[in-house]
Amino acid sequence: MATVAEWVEGARPRTLPNAIAPVVAGSGAAASGGGFQVVAAVLALVVAMGMVIGVNYANDYSDGIRGTDDERVGPMRLVGSRAASPGAVRRAAFVSLGIGALAGVALLAVSGAWWLLLIGAVCLAGAWFYTGGSSPYGYRGLGEVAVFLFFGPVAVLGTEYTQSGRVSGLGIGTAVGVGLLSCAVLVANNLRDVPSDTVAGKRTLAVLLGERDTRVMYAALVVVPLGMSLVLSLRAPWALLGLVSLVVLVPALRRVLGGARGPALIPVLRDTGLALLVWAIGTAAGLALAG
Repeated sequence: MATVAEWVEGARPRTLPNAIAPVVAGSGAAASGGGFQVVAAVLALVVAMGMVIGVNYANDYSDGIRGTDDERVGPMRLVGSRAASPGAVRRAAFVSLGIGALAGVALLAVSGAWWLLLIGAVCLAGAWFYTGGSSPYGYRGLGEVAVFLFFGPVAVLGTEYTQSGRVSGLGIGTAVGVGLLSCAVLVANNLRDVPSDTVAGKRTLAVLLGERDTRVMYAALVVVPLGMSLVLSLRAPWALLGLVSLVVLVPALRRVLGGARGPALIPVLRDTGLALLVWAIGTAAGLALAG
């Protein structure tokens, strides 16, 4: 049986910035219009963390039973390493997604935005079918599209709307930045796994593009949000605080463009997630100060 530490590792805590950043950013956008609501923000955070942990366990299960994780660099896989049974990991995925769904219902009850229930159902389906089912979209190069949509516009603007009852231009700009940096986290992960994914038949966008073009894509994904900070600063000057993320991004960008491969890319995944969080916190603070 897997230990507690192995279950924690299997939840992939390095990806939690993908859950926290959209809620922080969306709350900052809501605050810019005087609509920040603490209870709604906390519930949105529970939704996001439940979804991210759930999708991580779901990916562990689905990739594990396909044999995709038999030879993998990076954090341990519970099913692939045989530390936990596929059934146990699948249950962990369902429990995590269920917690996120219940928090989502509570969030809709607090905000009154029941029409978002349909979007929530789409998010749950997206979490499972990323690598689950007979034709997972993550195996067809569509993972980045889903990550951008779910962690960018859906999560950021959903957070803003459930607090303030509106979607603002500042919120849209922030959603784009968060979505692109979230994509960069996935790209860093998939770039690291190109050799093993190619052998396993997992056709991620990184596999389809090849390592060289994937490195260029990573650079674009982390640079454009910095430009978005400049755009946001035209209405909220303190949004330039998001540029503090450069401190973390520069070393990661150097590794990627310098040709790092395999285990040498593990710090890139960590640093990109940290940069996402720093950008979101800095930008949210800047938007709140403009309110």
